[in-house]
Amino acid sequence: MSALDLATLRRLAAAGNEEAANRLAELAAERGDVTELRELVDAGNELAGEELATLAGERGDVDELRRLLGEGNELAADKLAQFAARREDVDELSRLADEGNEVAATLLTRLIRGTD
Repeated sequence: MSALDLATLRRLAAAGNEEAANRLAELAAERGDVTELRELVDAGNELAGEELATLAGERGDVDELRRLLGEGNELAADKLAQFAARREDVDELSRLADEGNEVAATLLTRLIRGTD
């Protein structure tokens, strides 16, 4: 995609075009452009939040996942729960489960039972 096309998408997204914002999120995720994804998240784009959580999960960026969780991103909570389970971090899983994350509750139960 050319710079002109990106500029057009950005202009349309800034004007409230959700399809343009979603396309920008997809392209930013493909490029691994965390900055653009954060900007789209800050503007309220849900797809950008999902893409950023996925990217942060792939990169093991727990700080980014926690930031997204603080903004209510459920996928970030799921990714954090998965990291906590791998580390056998009962406290983190308990905290996430107490906040209503079902993935954390399931993983905590499995960890306590000693099953995978």
